[in-house]
Amino acid sequence: MTQPLPRIGQHELSGRAILAPMAGVTDRPFRQLCRRLGAALVVSEMVTADKRLWHTPKSRLRLDHRGEHGPRSVQIAGGDAAMLAEAAHINADHGADIIDINMGCPAKKVCNKAAGSALMRDESLVAEILAAVVAAVDVPVTLKIRTGWCENSRNALTIARLAEEHGIAALAVHGRTREQRYSGSAEYDTIAEIKSQLSIPVFANGDIDHPERAREVLDYTGADALLIGRGAQGNPWIFREIEHYLRTGHHLAPPDDEERLGVMSTHLDALHEHYGEYMGVRIARKHIGWYLAAGVHDDALRQAFNGLTKPDEQHRFLARLFAGTQGRAATKGTRAA
Repeated sequence: MTQPLPRIGQHELSGRAILAPMAGVTDRPFRQLCRRLGAALVVSEMVTADKRLWHTPKSRLRLDHRGEHGPRSVQIAGGDAAMLAEAAHINADHGADIIDINMGCPAKKVCNKAAGSALMRDESLVAEILAAVVAAVDVPVTLKIRTGWCENSRNALTIARLAEEHGIAALAVHGRTREQRYSGSAEYDTIAEIKSQLSIPVFANGDIDHPERAREVLDYTGADALLIGRGAQGNPWIFREIEHYLRTGHHLAPPDDEERLGVMSTHLDALHEHYGEYMGVRIARKHIGWYLAAGVHDDALRQAFNGLTKPDEQHRFLARLFAGTQGRAATKGTRAA
């Protein structure tokens, strides 16, 4: 029997491939692009729960959800229950349809503030935060965690039970500890165990970078959906490719050069508009670099692109790239992550 599509509270998702929140990556232009290319849900970059920092240019841009289709999922990060509850309430009032709590980020600057995956070391604080945030909003609250802090402290199942007990609507689990960061390979046994013990939707995350892996992880863990992170960098088509493969068992034809040029050019325009010319040109370098990373000449191409300082120069670069065979060699293929 076909497993029904997952629900987060009242929101039924259109598929099983979700864009994972990534700081510095899942900004509004990238979220809108991935949604257009098949992502069932897109989650914002994490927003600090400290309102005193919301006036900064970075926070203001992260709080910008203009033009996005619902459900809008906003991730918040912090280590104080009352502060997180207030941040959740304000974001819900400003249009967030889902609040996601970050307990999975391994970055040192986040963990040093007793936030992100560092919270998993304090189960009583986890329970306090979950209860406070769920009580503060009328929208569903989700949670993202890792398998634990380190190999000797793998308490994801305990945290998962706390999540269900305190009203979390869905749980995402990255198959690594915080100590591993992104090294080695993700393990899915912990995710499978959590799924077998919980009744709320469970989403698997980690090393899902092609359609076959997506099918394997869903079958192995029994998870309701998948969070795609680094596998989407430079390859936003991965969402429609995964959804097609899950439905049919066959591979979708890759995008041709015309579509690749169109998507990359549209992405460039959106970055320039969102950030302004100065920052947009600079932020575009990493995104276009990821698109180019699948090719055989990516280092030289990326160096050339990184030397450009004007929006029109970046567009001319793409036009020239796709005008000859170099563009096809440089941009075809799926980038593993």
